[in-house]
Amino acid sequence: MSGLRYVYAVCRPFSSPLQVQLTGVAGVPPRQLEHHGLIAVVSTVPETIFSEEPLREHLEDLDWLTATARAHQGVIDALTAVTTPLPLRLATVFRDDSGVRVMIERHEEEFRRTLERLTGRVEWGVKLYVEPEPEPEEPAAPAARPASGRDYLRRRRRQSLGAEETWRRAEEFANGLHRTLSAHAEEVRLHAPQNPALSGAAGQNVLNAAYLVPRAQSEEFVELVDRTKDEATGMRVELTGPWAAYSFTGDMGFTGEEDR
Repeated sequence: MSGLRYVYAVCRPFSSPLQVQLTGVAGVPPRQLEHHGLIAVVSTVPETIFSEEPLREHLEDLDWLTATARAHQGVIDALTAVTTPLPLRLATVFRDDSGVRVMIERHEEEFRRTLERLTGRVEWGVKLYVEPEPEPEEPAAPAARPASGRDYLRRRRRQSLGAEETWRRAEEFANGLHRTLSAHAEEVRLHAPQNPALSGAAGQNVLNAAYLVPRAQSEEFVELVDRTKDEATGMRVELTGPWAAYSFTGDMGFTGEEDR
């Protein structure tokens, strides 16, 4: 079969069918490549785009990168619905099926150990944001006399104390929320808070955590998060998932270069 092999994930053999109309990267449906009792989920992609030099150029194209990442994630999401995949890094490409088999053999022990730990579990992401303060209203008209320096400093002091209290409550709430959710998860990963300028999310991110939860207990976990939202005055709790266990797989970042 001509073309390169784009690898999405490695998993154990599974019998449940994927979505009938599922397409992957470059619009190519994924297929299963079995080796040593493991499955690599792959698509055959054109060398003109995915060989080393063209791929490097395409990775600089934001539109192409976004579309490719969306297609990649679509396959991972479909796999997560029927099995426990170990996602590989975006644009992991090998020369042919033999190259994929060599990769499986080289990392077989790691794959099996990680799958043993993660099978039947999914990742849930929880973020807590402090809601942005409303913009102060402009005064209707200037005062007859300008405020004194003392009045100005007093007003600024009140604002500063209010901000300190907001952050104290947010930190306290975040710590309590994390303790509660951690007690219902098998593993936890704390990520750095997201920069609002990069994420585009409103508010200041004060908790960014991933929780590894047995699939069978996911409904209980979601209900637990939902109950906390009513208590988050002036804050916003966001729940995402269920995801493949990205935060708990270690470095599955094989690029395929060693087997080109």
